[in-house]
Amino acid sequence: MGVGGKFWDLLKPYAHNEGVDFLRDKRIAVDLSFWLVQHEAAIRSRNPRARNPHLRTTFFRTVALFSKMGAYPVFVVDGAPSPLKAQARIERFFRMSGLDPAALPKPVEDEEGEATPVKQRNQAFTRCVRECMDLLRLLGMPVLEARSEAEALCAQLNSEGHVDACITADSDAFLFGATCVIKSLRSNSKEPFECYNVSDIEAGLGLGRKQLIAIALLVGSDHHLHGVPGFGVDTAVRFVRLFNEDEILNRLLEIGKGDIDLVNGITKSPSSSVGSGNVRSPHCSNCGHPGSKSAHLKIACEYCVTNGSRNCMKKSSGFKCTCSSCAEERKFKEHQRRENWQIKMCKIISAEPKFPNNEIIALFLANNHGYYSEKDGPALSWDKPKVEDLIDFLTYYQHWEPSYIRQRMIPMLSTVYLREMASSQNESSLLNDQYKFHSIMRVKIRHGHPYYLVKWKRAGNNTVVHSVSTEQIEVNQTQLSGSIESTDLLDEPDVPTILVDDGCWFLLTDENINLVQAAFPKEVNSFMEEKGSEEFRSKQSKCMNKAGLSDKLVPYKSTGVQLSITEFYRSEKVLAQPALGDDSEKKSGKGKSPGDHRRKSDDVDKNLPKSVRRRLLFD
Repeated sequence: MGVGGKFWDLLKPYAHNEGVDFLRDKRIAVDLSFWLVQHEAAIRSRNPRARNPHLRTTFFRTVALFSKMGAYPVFVVDGAPSPLKAQARIERFFRMSGLDPAALPKPVEDEEGEATPVKQRNQAFTRCVRECMDLLRLLGMPVLEARSEAEALCAQLNSEGHVDACITADSDAFLFGATCVIKSLRSNSKEPFECYNVSDIEAGLGLGRKQLIAIALLVGSDHHLHGVPGFGVDTAVRFVRLFNEDEILNRLLEIGKGDIDLVNGITKSPSSSVGSGNVRSPHCSNCGHPGSKSAHLKIACEYCVTNGSRNCMKKSSGFKCTCSSCAEERKFKEHQRRENWQIKMCKIISAEPKFPNNEIIALFLANNHGYYSEKDGPALSWDKPKVEDLIDFLTYYQHWEPSYIRQRMIPMLSTVYLREMASSQNESSLLNDQYKFHSIMRVKIRHGHPYYLVKWKRAGNNTVVHSVSTEQIEVNQTQLSGSIESTDLLDEPDVPTILVDDGCWFLLTDENINLVQAAFPKEVNSFMEEKGSEEFRSKQSKCMNKAGLSDKLVPYKSTGVQLSITEFYRSEKVLAQPALGDDSEKKSGKGKSPGDHRRKSDDVDKNLPKSVRRRLLFD
């Protein structure tokens, strides 16, 4: 949730749509709890009998995020919830259950007056998170545990420069200091995803981080659901804009204490000292301009004369006088309305008990949401996946076949292998200790982006090659995929295919063009040269075919002379020859007119009505 009151709708106009390549070679902090809650519900809705959907979601989405999108994910899990958020969770549960909010248990305070730590609200969900953490560590992904909120640690990693963006749907990540937030991400979707940058939000709304915190205090958040009654997002934004970022929180503290007199200094208008003391001059009831009606009956006023009229014109509905005294009066009234609204809002805020909550402000402004020191920083490292341990883990929890797991792991293993080759250029290394880079088959377009379709060949001289038909391979792959689970679930990665060419088996995977270029520059150059020569030969053959076809159709003539159009197209219409067996009229060329099939008008009695005669003539 994050900030209440449709806060995301306020930020929606400043979102950027980004594609798959936006995350390539970037470090991304992922709120694991949000990931599980969002997509486990989607999988349950499609397949209620899915086994351990949290593990399935984590496995497939991690493989897709690492291989297809080329990102370096950092997973963050929630720690112990703060007493404020635990109380808000209980209150939300009471609301959804229709229970009386007055029966809410109050937080227990210790001897020092601080709220005691609370227990985890859902032991089953905590167990799911722990299992996902074990799976991610087997995949070689870094996993960090936050002190309290996962989105808070994601935002801190982003603000300190340890990661480039955050994936979370909690809008209070901006309040914790995040600079780039991705609200929702689906790796198997062709549609772009929404990316929010704080710089765009600050430029568009004119609000800084502390002002956004003030909006959360007024509207409500995960730590205080109510907020201030009467404040929506629009009202809160309008009120917060009265103060600059440096003073907004201090002003809220003073208003919360009841110091409403300071509001008189918020907006000072020059007309406030003039409008209250000036007396409005009399105006004509007929034309509405300064002066009296009796005087205007004798001599037209200067305002009506300038409009080209000799006499005063009657004022129209909705008429507004443009004289200086009326303009000053309108400014004064507008200032009074703004000032009265500000005083009204301040009175509403001061009536709220314990506002603003200093604990919430300190929580948003803190920078110690993780278990690491500022000097050392977080331990972020991406290791090789432990394939054999992964097979044992997923076989136990998901009941998947080992061959199915190895097949789904190939995209991730190939990405790791290409990155190692790009950095070390060790030609002796193999993909998964089995496959060797063979060649680039072609360029493939996937989700609107080009990829190389790479051929991998099993290494080793003692490998026995069996001649198998392509149809049999496709049947085996279909049976393997269908025997495990339905492939119509969320974030199913692209499965590597098997190619049988002249009795040899090849593994085909989709790889990023830049990554393959960095890992195997010679092979890419040879592929580009071969592709260029093939395109040249194709164009040359097309030109030769066109030239040969034109020689057959058009006789040779000098190209320096413009040919007549009558040599290509007939200049006269050819009369149709009459067919044999036709009557004498057709042979003579005199055909019947279109109206011959109708009855002659002489055969119809003219005494009949016109409508009847028309039907008889045309039937």
